Amino acid sequence: LISKKMELKYHPGFGSEIVSEALPHAVPKKQNNPQKCPYNLYCEQLSGSAFTAPRETNKRSWLYRIRPAAVHQPFSPLEHPTLTNSFNAWPPNPNQLRWMPFDIPEKETDFVEGLATVCGAGDPKSRSGVAVYVYTCNKPMRNKCFYNSDGDFLIVPQQGNLSVFTEFGQLHVRPNEIVVLQQGMRFSVSVSGPSRGYILEVFNGHFQLPNLGPIGANGLANPRDFLCPVAWFEDTEVPDDGYTVVSKFQGQLFCAQQSHSPFDVVGWHGNYYPYKYDLDKFMVVNAVAFDHADPSIFTVLTCPSNQPGVAVADFVVFPPRWCVQEHTFRPPYYHSTPPTPVPPVACPSFLCRELHERVHGTRLRGVRGKGEGLCSWGGQPAQHDDPTRARRRGLPQGHTRHAQACQAGGNHGLHVRVLLQHGCDAVGGADLWEARPHLPPFLAGPSEEL
Repeated sequence: LISKKMELKYHPGFGSEIVSEALPHAVPKKQNNPQKCPYNLYCEQLSGSAFTAPRETNKRSWLYRIRPAAVHQPFSPLEHPTLTNSFNAWPPNPNQLRWMPFDIPEKETDFVEGLATVCGAGDPKSRSGVAVYVYTCNKPMRNKCFYNSDGDFLIVPQQGNLSVFTEFGQLHVRPNEIVVLQQGMRFSVSVSGPSRGYILEVFNGHFQLPNLGPIGANGLANPRDFLCPVAWFEDTEVPDDGYTVVSKFQGQLFCAQQSHSPFDVVGWHGNYYPYKYDLDKFMVVNAVAFDHADPSIFTVLTCPSNQPGVAVADFVVFPPRWCVQEHTFRPPYYHSTPPTPVPPVACPSFLCRELHERVHGTRLRGVRGKGEGLCSWGGQPAQHDDPTRARRRGLPQGHTRHAQACQAGGNHGLHVRVLLQHGCDAVGGADLWEARPHLPPFLAGPSEEL
């Protein structure tokens, strides 16, 4: 386990060409795959794109390791009761949905065992679509690693720190940070207590920084604030093929045994690696006169589709910020939209005030997501009335302190897994507004403000 006193070092930058060595001169200086590598290491390329992909989207890294990754026994199917990508097996539901937080199991459960599908669309076989999972765990992965053959994992911890061991090095991820583990990268997750969070998986391509357009050269998530690990390795033998490698392939899990730790990469170079990001470093852009800017200005990462301007998935953060617009409805406006938002809440927020519980001194909110249909959604009566009354009294909109939420959205109609019905219910407009004592009276004439 990573010691609390241990300060990990990172390389800064997003998509940069990086060289990292755990031992001096572990990475060859002149060529990628010499006949004999330093320290008698094996050279191995990990590709994140086709060889002929355009240079700006071509992803690959060269790893120099003690043993090749191919040294393992054959894979065999691994049953998992709560993980699936068979989205068409679930009936469609056009309603807004909400559910209580997933319970953290009492019995010992590691990261892989605690994965559960929340919703998704598309098909990993055709490399098209997305999936959303929740993880709940309370013990580290011992002599076990995982890699995803279907796509990239964007992990959002909500409770508990994660110590992530990868072939590229180590990352320590706390709530309010995210970590992206890209396709084909072996990793193991260690926790020191009850832990929970969400995972967004994309089957198409990889996450990118959004284009800034008129914003300019700087803003939103700045590349320098993304961190990737420094090379680190362990030369560990595990007797009797006691190390388990779990692979997610075409929506199913498979496992293979081997006699050593896969984290034996002594040096690496390239532009394809895991990385993390602190959401507190997001530079917010906001309206300053009237009305809301569209929520796309809060995009941290996007996975673009083949259609210009349309994303397979966006990861968005709504951080603490000043709301200074005049004569403007403060909460998010009511909206009907083809993209399907799924808001996993990492920190206290204004979302779903009626669903919350106390967890280690913070409020854990319930989650509300849209179904597959173009369904209208928006705030509840109290969310509508309170800021409106404050505005009418001439009070300032103020600062959204203690309000940090994140949201995943995309152009797919998401199928919500039936398993969620343990605490999931549909939400209609009548349900949201029935507690309101009366509708606002119609104005006899135009408002002075108008």
